[in-house]
Amino acid sequence: MSYHSGFAAIIGRPNVGKSTLLNHLVGQKVAIMSDKPQTTRNKIRCVLTREDAQVVFIDTPGIHKPKHRLGEIMVESAISALREVDIILFLVEATSPPGPGDRFIIENLKQVKTPVYLVINKVDLVAKEELFPLIARYQGEMNFAEIIPLSALQGDNTSRLVELLVKNLPEGPQYYPEDMVTDHPERFVVAELIREKVLHLTNEEIPHAIAVDIEEMKERENGKVYILATIYVERESQKGILVGKGGAMSKKIGQLARSDIENLLGSKVFLELWVKVKKDWRNREGVLRSFGYDRNLD
Repeated sequence: MSYHSGFAAIIGRPNVGKSTLLNHLVGQKVAIMSDKPQTTRNKIRCVLTREDAQVVFIDTPGIHKPKHRLGEIMVESAISALREVDIILFLVEATSPPGPGDRFIIENLKQVKTPVYLVINKVDLVAKEELFPLIARYQGEMNFAEIIPLSALQGDNTSRLVELLVKNLPEGPQYYPEDMVTDHPERFVVAELIREKVLHLTNEEIPHAIAVDIEEMKERENGKVYILATIYVERESQKGILVGKGGAMSKKIGQLARSDIENLLGSKVFLELWVKVKKDWRNREGVLRSFGYDRNLD
């Protein structure tokens, strides 16, 4: 039996369900999810390994019109993924027709020779007869190698997507160990889980103004993993919101994050959270590098 392996990038506008699809496909929560746009900031590689194949998915930041240097890095990171994969999954929503953001992505897709699958997500939210005119509109924009309607949340038709990928990926080696789900270090995933809780619990400008830095992470003699994490914001007013009255907000963030982190690490966790101000960090190249937001552009 031949073994197939390769890389598939998931690309699309913000908030179309890329991370939800990725987590479902690999069967584990690796990419954080939120109803806030621009949740994913880095390219995240996740691995699906079967007896006959290994698919390495690359979850990319949502492509949008950037308002700061971090936004520019996110868009550059997403577009750069088109040049390094075997198949591109262009994820769109069944609930809305192609707009300017989708057409901007399509113009970039036309520049590459990589096969592009149109993946129409959230089909559970529309009637089946509404899909046909939507598919026709997208076909009028570009010729796609495959068109797969599915629901990432419900898991509908996701198995067909996997089978198509396995069938069309080239014969090749197993790139990662079979028990590896992501090539990101645990510190990165822990920081992302903390950031996810902030996204869920805050509104307005707070979600996009934060960065999480894991300053210390080690196992103690009692078997617990001690984690010291700092949440950085851009203004004192944002710090006040994240700390909350009597530290209530930061305590809630810590409680929710600790549960997910314990599931990830398989051990008890002592999580210590600090909130600090680093003014205008999203436009400061040195700070962005220290937070790891340029490492995927090489």
